[in-house]
Amino acid sequence: MSFQRFNRAEDIIENQRTKVTSGLWTGGGTDLATFFTASATIGEQTGSFLDIYNKTHTDATREVQFSLGYANINGAGSQGNSTKSTLGRRQSRALYGQFRNLLLAPNTDEFDFGQATYTEANEDFYFISFQRARMREKVNPGNWELHLDGAANKIRLIDDSVANPTGNTGQGGRVFNVISGSIADRTPTISGAHAALTTATGSFGLFYPDMGVILLNAKRLDAGGGAADITTARSADAFDDNPRKLFNSIKEGANFTARREEEISSTSFFCRVNNKRFNFSSNPTFATSSDGSLTQATFFKDPQTFITQVGLYNDTNELLAVAKLSKPLLNSYSREAIIKVKLDF
Repeated sequence: MSFQRFNRAEDIIENQRTKVTSGLWTGGGTDLATFFTASATIGEQTGSFLDIYNKTHTDATREVQFSLGYANINGAGSQGNSTKSTLGRRQSRALYGQFRNLLLAPNTDEFDFGQATYTEANEDFYFISFQRARMREKVNPGNWELHLDGAANKIRLIDDSVANPTGNTGQGGRVFNVISGSIADRTPTISGAHAALTTATGSFGLFYPDMGVILLNAKRLDAGGGAADITTARSADAFDDNPRKLFNSIKEGANFTARREEEISSTSFFCRVNNKRFNFSSNPTFATSSDGSLTQATFFKDPQTFITQVGLYNDTNELLAVAKLSKPLLNSYSREAIIKVKLDF
């Protein structure tokens, strides 16, 4: 077998980085229009969050697409643990603390939804958490749109990266505001009466693309705020089933568009085939077994082979990768070729 060593300075280009986006949902899909929970009756799930599937609970091929839930800084909307203490052990309070620890700087108590006059606007929120393996590196800013079933009409939510490309940077990486708008024709446009970041009940929420998290301001979504058809209940020590209300609004909205983004590192190997290299083959049809003479008389002084694949080896001659050509490449004394092999990882 014939080998040819690469000249690292001339034949190898490393650390080529390319941003690639693709659909975030199952099978690389971009649009999700139907939403299901883990059971036929959503009321059977009494936690403060729900896993959302792309197919009904009876379909064995269903897959989790994202999770949603409700968090409250005071533990409202969920029930305490009666065997220990009803204070400080409610799910909604624990979830608020988990997101605070993950996304906010140390010694920051509350999320800031940009409230204007309503002092309690930062005390609770609904969250949407994309499945980690599905989003890969991050959710693509400016390329997601969520429809909620509004009291009067549908509310279309996007992020404000089209107006603020860099966003702000915090403990949870980049953060953008959630606003009303559309990404029709894949071009985000801010529009509608709800596009303003600040109202009496605050903005629609916050989007953390690097963490794959969308926080929706519960006060802004409440029916009393004139936004979505959601009425958040905040009982002191009772399960109010708030996640179901967001789920129903998303289900009726019937559209969740999202794309993921990842940076691919590539190394390119330029395999140079000189005119007098790799002109012979160990294939038994190339030469006779008796005396090693060429089986084709026309190959005398002009042997010809066809290159079909390239193998990359390490220094101990161990095969590491194989690149196959789309069609055989003729090689002879009168021809030379450069085959570019690109490895993505």
